[in-house]
Amino acid sequence: MCLGIPGQIQSISDPVNQLAIVDISGVRRPVNIACIVDEDHPLESCVGEWVLVHVGFALNRIDPDEAAATLDLLDQLAEFDTRELEIANLK
Repeated sequence: MCLGIPGQIQSISDPVNQLAIVDISGVRRPVNIACIVDEDHPLESCVGEWVLVHVGFALNRIDPDEAAATLDLLDQLAEFDTRELEIANLK
């Protein structure tokens, strides 16, 4: 199973290698954005874009509302998992 996580491009850190700093749920990490750069979307225009990140690569751009909904769902799953662990530890 593959999981892509929404993140927002904060800055271009290495234009030659097409690397950007992406904020993923408050964690900033380098991500390769070569897959989303083209003639219509040059490197500099990517700052501020929401992207789907998987294993260090931005696979595609996503709508900000879709990003927010996905992040909310991931937060709910994490909360559910935490509650389940707490219940299991009480048994």
